Order: sequence, then C-alpha cells, then structure tokens
Amino acid sequence: MAEDRVDAVPGDGRDETQGERLDRNWTEILQELRVTQTGTQILTGFLLALAFQPRFADLDGVQVVTYLVLVVLAVLATVLALAPVSLHRSLFRRRAKEGIVDIADIVLQITLAAVALLLAGTAMLIFDVVAGRVAGVVAGAAALLVIVLVWRTLPAFARRRRG
Repeated sequence: MAEDRVDAVPGDGRDETQGERLDRNWTEILQELRVTQTGTQILTGFLLALAFQPRFADLDGVQVVTYLVLVVLAVLATVLALAPVSLHRSLFRRRAKEGIVDIADIVLQITLAAVALLLAGTAMLIFDVVAGRVAGVVAGAAALLVIVLVWRTLPAFARRRRG
C-alpha cells in the first residue's frame, strides 16, 4: 500500500510513516523516563531515609517544612515519571499512540520541572543543615540557576546555532 508509506514530515531527512515516527518518539520518551525514574526514585529513597536518622530531631521548623515539601515533590516527581507507563498500559492496543506520545511529552516536561525544584530544594536543605540558612539559600538558588542554564538555555542556544 503506497498510502501507508507516506512520509510523515517530507523534507525532514527521515523516511518514516506517521506510525513509525510515533513509535520512535515513544521509544525516545521511554528512554528519558528511565533516567528520570531512576533518579527520582533514588532521591525519594534518600529523603525518606533522612527522617529516621538521629540528627533529624535537630532540624528547626523551617528545615522540617522544607524537608516535608521535598518529600511531597519527590513523590510527585516519581508519580509523574511513572504516569506515561500507566497511560500506555490503559490505552494499549486502542490506536491511541499519538495521544499517548502527546500526553507523555507534557507529563515529562512537568516531571522535569518537579525534579528541578526537588534537586534545588535538596541542595538547599543539605547546605542549610550543614552550613547555615544563608548557605542553604545560596546553594538552592545556585542549583536552580545551573539547572535552568543547562536544561533550558543550553538547548535554546543549540537550536539557535543550528539556524
């Protein structure tokens, strides 16, 4: 069937049908999710273990609230990173690949935002406990700045360089 071999996006340098493109995009999203899931699950485990350390009782009110916010962010990031898999399972074999890919892309972007806040907040909490509140705020802000530069500014710069 010649109709089935219609190039999804003519002139983009790829010779793939819409179905092939969706399969490739889904595979790429899954690879990104694997990295994200592993990282968020490790960080979640680390945060959950902190509450059972003897020094946890020494945290002040701000540190406890920060810790609890980080636990919520860690759980949220983990749930979000797993959501596309659940979505795929629910819609498997229902000819919904395009919707799955579109939703998974959005969910993955939200997951990365949650992970950015989680990483910056974790740096803030650790520095706050070890070196004081000012060091914590500086470390958290610096971490967030680096994340924004590497995750947003660098890709934008690369896109501009390519024309």
